[in-house]
Amino acid sequence: MSSLTPHHPSALPEDLLRFAREMRTGMTDAEALMWKLLRNRRVADAKFRRQHPMGRFILDFYCDEKKLAVEIDGGQHADAVDYDQARDAWLRQSGVRVLRFWNNQVLTETEAVMEVIYAALVGEGCSG
Repeated sequence: MSSLTPHHPSALPEDLLRFAREMRTGMTDAEALMWKLLRNRRVADAKFRRQHPMGRFILDFYCDEKKLAVEIDGGQHADAVDYDQARDAWLRQSGVRVLRFWNNQVLTETEAVMEVIYAALVGEGCSG
């Protein structure tokens, strides 16, 4: 008999897990494009998860191997600067680097965004 461990901590509250599942089905255009580009180890052979629960937060995209979170922000984040800063500080204390991009950047400057993500994954001068 083998003992398989789930890829996520089993101690997460069920409501957080349910919310993450719901968010996976309601991605923005920018999130859908980013997922298309990051999935299946397409960038630097890094495995990303989308809408990944961590602590009391849900990360848009997360690579556990590199401890890298990629957050895609819409207009609502302009009013949530303090929340985002506190969230990013908690993630940094947990050893996670955070890259943030605006929806518009992902949609109109896709190549530049992907270059930043690639550099972070391969360790080329990105401190998150």
